[in-house]
Amino acid sequence: MANFSKSNVPQFSVDVYQNEFLPEGGRDVNAIVTVTSTGGGTSGGVPLTAASASPSAVPGQRADAAVVLMVDCSGSMDYPPTKMRNARDATAAAIDTLRDGTAFAVVAGTHVASEVYPGGGRLATAGPATRAEAKEALRRLSAGGGTAIGTWLGLADRLLHSADVGIRHGILLTDGRNEHEEPQDLRAALDACAGRFTCDARGVGTDWEVKEVTGIASALLGSADIVADPSHLAADFTRMMENAMGKEVADVALRLWTPVGVEIKFVKQVAPTVEELTGRRTQAGPRAGDYPTGSWGDESRDYHVCVQVPQASIGQEMLAARVSLIIPDPAGGTPQTLSQGLVRAVWTDDMAASTSINPQVAHYTGQAELAQAIQQGLDARKSGDFDGATAKLGRAVQLAAASGNEDTAKLLAKVVDIVDVATGTVRLKAKVAEADEMTLETRSTKTVRVKK
Repeated sequence: MANFSKSNVPQFSVDVYQNEFLPEGGRDVNAIVTVTSTGGGTSGGVPLTAASASPSAVPGQRADAAVVLMVDCSGSMDYPPTKMRNARDATAAAIDTLRDGTAFAVVAGTHVASEVYPGGGRLATAGPATRAEAKEALRRLSAGGGTAIGTWLGLADRLLHSADVGIRHGILLTDGRNEHEEPQDLRAALDACAGRFTCDARGVGTDWEVKEVTGIASALLGSADIVADPSHLAADFTRMMENAMGKEVADVALRLWTPVGVEIKFVKQVAPTVEELTGRRTQAGPRAGDYPTGSWGDESRDYHVCVQVPQASIGQEMLAARVSLIIPDPAGGTPQTLSQGLVRAVWTDDMAASTSINPQVAHYTGQAELAQAIQQGLDARKSGDFDGATAKLGRAVQLAAASGNEDTAKLLAKVVDIVDVATGTVRLKAKVAEADEMTLETRSTKTVRVKK
């Protein structure tokens, strides 16, 4: 990874929200950790010209970012024929959004992965001439063949690591299921690519598998979404590329240090989406572990940390955990610490203090339950367990309303008839548009911030 001077690293802050008071015998400590990065010279998604870009982004010098666009060109992309045209137009729009000096390539994905532009196992440097050449190359894209997404990711990984850059990012579009390789092949490809680049994944139409697309985005710390109408692809690709161009720092990790006797129960991202991180821990020395967070620009995210402390007497207090934002040194040296915060535990006999639930903790506990209820409800509906589906989706309606998650509430209303919001009483709709059900499932992990 490139070294980042203080001049181009965003300023990171860590804020910890918790009720540190525990009753006698209390052991579980919950905290919401809000991480915010600001500044750093991001473009805010506006393409930079060679004249206005930083020196490292000028064509001919080292780019600070690389992007590979993976476009599904399997046979199903020809039904209807406008789908392939929309995909070409969307890719062209994304190329137009590239910042000058960004390294980039386009890959056509079928049952094999093929380089569309520039070819030769290399990346091009974005500028007026290369953008024009890339868009001309897109004209040659045609539909035919199968779908083996693991091969697309493997080629993207090789291309991205042919450049000495700080930010490596992929954008993947598919319209079908990964039918031409075994599930374990895709899993192996994701394991190999995890931590090497981030990737946004999009499903176009309604013939793709939600868990495949969301699984790709989850493993590679990117976003997932549905574009049910192919004519909306260009706008979505433009937004994705604007977001990618706003990233300034890659490979940021959430480092959690705990004292002897403290056990970590879980670590998860809870905003802007719910993402389980507990199993992704890598050891970082005695009592410390790193959890990947991917690339950052100007943005804010929330994490829920839960640890179990030893029992203690009334009046005692301790440091339960120290949370740091770090950029690891690829050479194994001392990492760069961007910011840190402390999680505390204080034992008290004040019942009012020890039983009070921190609003942020309560809110995000509900948001995580909301995501789980939607996923379990839709799975039950698909398996024919309509009573189970009704109960889970009814609970989801109740949670969405209580937390003010209006977008999710609207999506739920397309799948169930709501009888009573407060009690979560619902009826499953007899007919549900496939796009509506897939949209709810794909966006089930999106959360809202705590109301101030």
